Amino acid sequence: MSKPITNFIEKYFLHFNAAALVDAAKGYEAQLNKGSKMLVSLAGAMSTAELGKIFAEIIRQDKVQIVSCTGANLEEDVMNLVAHSHYKRVPNYRDLTPQDEWNLLEKGLNRVTDTCIPEEEAFRRIQQHIVKIWKEAEAKGERYLPHEYMYKLLLSGVLEQYYEIDIKDSWMYAAAEKNLPIICPGWEDSTMGNIFASYVLKGELKANTVKSGIEYMTFLADWYTANSENGIGFFQIGGGIAGDFPICVVPMLYQDMEKPETPFWSYFCQISDSTTSYGSYSGAVPNEKITWGKLDIDTPKFIIESDATIVAPLIFAYLLEM
Repeated sequence: MSKPITNFIEKYFLHFNAAALVDAAKGYEAQLNKGSKMLVSLAGAMSTAELGKIFAEIIRQDKVQIVSCTGANLEEDVMNLVAHSHYKRVPNYRDLTPQDEWNLLEKGLNRVTDTCIPEEEAFRRIQQHIVKIWKEAEAKGERYLPHEYMYKLLLSGVLEQYYEIDIKDSWMYAAAEKNLPIICPGWEDSTMGNIFASYVLKGELKANTVKSGIEYMTFLADWYTANSENGIGFFQIGGGIAGDFPICVVPMLYQDMEKPETPFWSYFCQISDSTTSYGSYSGAVPNEKITWGKLDIDTPKFIIESDATIVAPLIFAYLLEM
């Protein structure tokens, strides 16, 4: 089997963050080879960065067993699927004036760094269909987690008429096909979460039709307990709630549930551009997590201080060449 990415990084990525990338990739590979499962957390706007073009294949090849992501990453992969041609790239975004930004708003273009998401074709296109699914569930007295509603939307086929990219490049569709467990803490802080809240305020939906973050944590606790026999690794892209929320399941089980047999996370890697200062959790070195009962003394720990949009695809490409 040809391994151009593996050969390249092993030859040229020899020091500093480059070397940390190689070490982390090999550590991830070692976890899979020994039968451990892996959680990948997605913060930031990785879906808008089109990580799905490679992450979908990671899912299909069973190199990740559970995902934790923000509500933004949950929906933005689907938005890219149905509205890709309407996105606008702004390579000179650093030079935009407040008036330039206002002009984008008036055109219905919501900017994420150098990429603008089209409100009408992306947000509203999904809204008209997801609202029907929410209301149908409520009418039946059913309740689901946020990602389960998105899975229903994708698998129903109602969005097929809008597809603008190859379906194999959507990580959410790949996840839906496998019914991959997803943890989506703080879903309320997303466009779909805001839209759902607006229907609650209008009296058209009940708040508990969408299950809560506490229910995500209890779901994760059960999943972790059932799947940790050979260890579960933690691969964190960025910081924030997508990483902070799921990693806490171990000390919760160990300390609060008084289950001392709960194993620590068996591998930890974070791709981060946050610095270790001012009490920043995202920028904390991995060893700090030992004091919180999340990682063990000898847990393999890696931190790559770099741009996740560059680093994550390289590591995933390495894993696909295993």
